[in-house]
Amino acid sequence: MKWVFASKNEHKVSEIRAMLPDRIILQSLNDIGWDDDIEETGETLEANAVIKAKAVFEATGMPCFADDSGLEVVALNGHPGVHSARYAGPEKSDFKNCEKLLSELKGVENRKAKFKTVIAYVDDQGSHLFAGEVHGSILDESRGSMGFGYDPLFVPDGWTLTFAEVPKDEKNRVSHRAKAFEQFLKFLATVEK
Repeated sequence: MKWVFASKNEHKVSEIRAMLPDRIILQSLNDIGWDDDIEETGETLEANAVIKAKAVFEATGMPCFADDSGLEVVALNGHPGVHSARYAGPEKSDFKNCEKLLSELKGVENRKAKFKTVIAYVDDQGSHLFAGEVHGSILDESRGSMGFGYDPLFVPDGWTLTFAEVPKDEKNRVSHRAKAFEQFLKFLATVEK
């Protein structure tokens, strides 16, 4: 079975491929030669995930899923949230995003945050949403080199290491994306029966 994952982010694609059963062949937007930008104009993670999945499904006719993820920081009223990828500007720099976040949290005691992922799946039956969250806190400095995005700053509750300090397979077992994906796979199992 072939699916399209509406993403050009090979880090995300790699994470998702590691979670999929062997019977599913996952193609990224890069794999299908997708050159168009899909404007994420939604005000929520849910809206942006649906926008991306629907655009690719309508263009290709292939079942498609998309995710939108964000880091929501309590002291910043849920920001960067839906703007996480472009927090420091339109060039989408992980380093600059982390730098801006650290700057905004300088001197702030409450560093509680959560990562949230929403997956939208679109096929000829319509669209479905699945969400996952991981709660934790933001450090004062980056640690680790194995993750991406805000991973070097985020320590999940009950951990002493950041998401960027653990191997990908360990992160994949507990991440927000993994939790949303687990729900998604359960849904697909019921649909395929």
